[in-house]
Amino acid sequence: MLDLRRFTPARVALGRAGDSIPTGELLRFQLDHARARDAVYEELDPTSLGLAHVLLHSAAADRATFLRRPDLGRRLDPASRSLLAPGDFDAAIAIADGLSAIAVHRHAAPLLAELLPLLDAEQWRLAPLAVVLQGRVAIGDEIGAALGARMAVVLIGERPGLSSPDSLGVYLTWDPKPGRTDAERNCISNIRTEGIGYAPAARKLHFLMSGARSRRLSGIQLKENAVQALE
Repeated sequence: MLDLRRFTPARVALGRAGDSIPTGELLRFQLDHARARDAVYEELDPTSLGLAHVLLHSAAADRATFLRRPDLGRRLDPASRSLLAPGDFDAAIAIADGLSAIAVHRHAAPLLAELLPLLDAEQWRLAPLAVVLQGRVAIGDEIGAALGARMAVVLIGERPGLSSPDSLGVYLTWDPKPGRTDAERNCISNIRTEGIGYAPAARKLHFLMSGARSRRLSGIQLKENAVQALE
């Protein structure tokens, strides 16, 4: 059982001290739990990304409201909506804090650094990058619709786990508009140093974006060829 710990950060083969786990394992659990809580409550600093962007805000006025009212995190506030003008865009990319601003701080810019050259080589017309404070996944639907983009791509901090407080997710939606369901999206999860690397994730996302554009759909109808996507 001890050999399993070389292959996974999951809590396996912890041992025991009497009827409980060893003190060291208990302290590690408490530390990871604290890191997960910190990730949920940390505020996103858009300037730390080092990316030119349009700053938007959801209808959730602050972090406490965002956590209590997921519905408000799925739509823009009126002031942000007025900043978006429609154009002829193949895709709109948005970065949202979600449930882990730490993930965005660490991984959003490196992922885009791998993705954008792939799109530039094919002359994709991209809307101005949006950064959303207090945003959920579905806020990309309203952003994409307001910009007239054919698809929306949302980079977002995922719900922290006890071994992964900084996991970044990407959600792709063809023909974005309010009311889209999760079945109409494609997701790449666990983008981080200990998970999916930036280059493989970028190639996978590029593969899905190209498939969505050629077939004019996304979600469960867009099947992923993992071997081709990661080559």
